[in-house]
Amino acid sequence: MTTPDTPQPLQFGWEEWVALPGLGVPALKAKVDTGARTSALHAFDIETFGPVSKPKVRFTVHPIPGRDDLVIPCSASIIDRRDVTSSNGERELRYVISSQLTVGGDSWPIEITLTNRSTMASRMLLGRQALKDHISIVATDRFLQPELSYDVYHSARMRNEQPKRALRIAVLSREDNYSTRRLVAEGEARGHTVEVINTTRCYMAINAMAPEVHYDGKRLPRFDAVVPRIGASITPYGTAIIRQFETIGTYCVNSSAGITSSRDKLYAHQLMARAKIGMPNTAFAASPHDTSNLMGLVGTAPLIVKLLESTQGKGVVLAETKKAAESVIDAFRGLKANFLVQDFVKEAAGEDIRCLVIGGKVVGAMKRTGAEGDFRSNLHRGGSAKAVRITKIERDTAIRAAKVFDLNMAGVDLLRSESGPKVLEVNSSPGFEGIESSTGKDIVGALYDMIESRVRPAPVRRRKSSKTAED
Repeated sequence: MTTPDTPQPLQFGWEEWVALPGLGVPALKAKVDTGARTSALHAFDIETFGPVSKPKVRFTVHPIPGRDDLVIPCSASIIDRRDVTSSNGERELRYVISSQLTVGGDSWPIEITLTNRSTMASRMLLGRQALKDHISIVATDRFLQPELSYDVYHSARMRNEQPKRALRIAVLSREDNYSTRRLVAEGEARGHTVEVINTTRCYMAINAMAPEVHYDGKRLPRFDAVVPRIGASITPYGTAIIRQFETIGTYCVNSSAGITSSRDKLYAHQLMARAKIGMPNTAFAASPHDTSNLMGLVGTAPLIVKLLESTQGKGVVLAETKKAAESVIDAFRGLKANFLVQDFVKEAAGEDIRCLVIGGKVVGAMKRTGAEGDFRSNLHRGGSAKAVRITKIERDTAIRAAKVFDLNMAGVDLLRSESGPKVLEVNSSPGFEGIESSTGKDIVGALYDMIESRVRPAPVRRRKSSKTAED
């Protein structure tokens, strides 16, 4: 006699299509082996992470035989570590995880050991523990349950159905400040493991076959994502480290090219001018004989003279008269410093707007006002901030400015002028304290939303010979 809760009898052949939805693997061919106790999954790049009390394992799966270009990154909690003897008599210590197995419309949890099965015909082995009492085996047949298809890996469905998983994230930062602490706290609250890496203590093994990043005498593990917090003083070395992570294939929130171009103020203004983004009239010259002409290109005094290497308002001077401007320019030239001359936007009245752009969207905006008697509105120089409602054109300008540098995270500083918004600077490593406290918004949470979305695997293209290889 059966009850509504009694499982329906199932018949398995010696090979069946299965899915592991908890790992983001929607279609897999598995060999059924009643001689094996525990199930086994073909896994690469097996690395542990997380706290000792709750260890996790990160690994990658190539579900289609012969298609190593299809990589499914997975992570799971470790429930055990066992000494397993394979069918050829070899013993191996394997990590054990638990995951849901789905066959047809039925689903149940199973234990899975992780191992390299590259020499095996099947990417997964189903052992006795995975076969419930209501399952009978027909050893002479295969695919007695509904068949799946590898076609799912060539469609956007693969990304859309990826489960939320614990990520291993590196924050490249030399400072223990609010932004770094918020990145760690928010990531750990979401179940991720976040490691703060001092950029200058990283070093690289540069080779074609196995590029690596090392830190404190050890090779760094494979991270799911890197959040660069590169200080301006170490831009060349910091971006070299990011390029190394890019070479490995790690997702970097901001690219090395984007950081480099945004930090070069002259090049940055040229890129924005090419994209027709509004900015203050700007001029640059190398020869001291061109001082008058340089000032004439920008306009009449007052003028802004800005060092190309300036950050946080340092190296930015307001020259209120033509004579003062000539004196400042001569002084900078005497120091062999590179600088820009810009028109002073009087109507901004010592205020600017910082727009925080993440993933192509403005997630927060604040108005910054300079300290008494200071035309610079930087918070580091005693300025104040409050939330502000921006216009559609200001929003579009900020998004376009971040896109010019291909930055997924950017602080875009703009002025409100009579002729529309003028972009002052695009910051590739914006701070979070001022904008979170003034707007009350979870800016770092929005950043993690983007990271969790971007680290999902991308569909692979079909191959002309795939019908033969994948059937």
